[in-house]
Amino acid sequence: MALKEDIKSKVKAILDERLVVTDVTYVPKLDDPKLTFGNTGLKFTGSSLFIDIRGSTEILNTHNKPVVAKLHMAFFHTIVKIANNLDGNVRSFNGDSSLIFFQGNLKATLSTAVKCAMQIKYMIDDSDEGINEQLKKYSKLNFGIGIDHGNILCTKVGVGGEHNRDIFWIGNPVNKSTVLGDNSKSPYHIAISKYVYDNLLDWAKYVKKKNIYGQEEDVDMWTRGIFTYNGASEYYYYTSWHWKI
Repeated sequence: MALKEDIKSKVKAILDERLVVTDVTYVPKLDDPKLTFGNTGLKFTGSSLFIDIRGSTEILNTHNKPVVAKLHMAFFHTIVKIANNLDGNVRSFNGDSSLIFFQGNLKATLSTAVKCAMQIKYMIDDSDEGINEQLKKYSKLNFGIGIDHGNILCTKVGVGGEHNRDIFWIGNPVNKSTVLGDNSKSPYHIAISKYVYDNLLDWAKYVKKKNIYGQEEDVDMWTRGIFTYNGASEYYYYTSWHWKI
């Protein structure tokens, strides 16, 4: 009875009290003192990169658990190293997926998130220089990446204690990047929202190639498509290009 009343009392407090949101210029961490189990939230502007392994059930049923564990360790190690090298903030490991945030509201922020995705593709795709050359004796990893940009709110959820808490990330950039990533697979591993595409710097949008006359010209690396988000059709852009490390 005490447990039931304790839960109902806390839920009432959560719903009755106003959520106090503070704007910050960084991507919060779980131990951020500004995030409490009271009605507090932190909001920042940035790009959300979602990445997820495709065909994880098949991998699980093809290999024994130690091999599955090693494949995931290799996958996430690669993601974290590349993201950290580009000042990305890796958050929210969840099964076969992860979120990476790039704080800031400049075109350089969007473009760096795209560069991160393209470098991940280079290292995990079947390039002779990537990790799939090492993994192919087990399973080649397929994956999808989605990127969107905007305002992101986070709150601390759970209860006090070492293993009972986490950060909950809220906002269309998170949701849309997840939908885009879920719809991406080989060879078009990367998908970005129209907003991201429209605000990319040229080096993240075009590649220099020679035409039939031997003259260099800008060639768009992205192809436009249509997907459904929140019950409506939207343009998005996808690519099979990668970025060498």
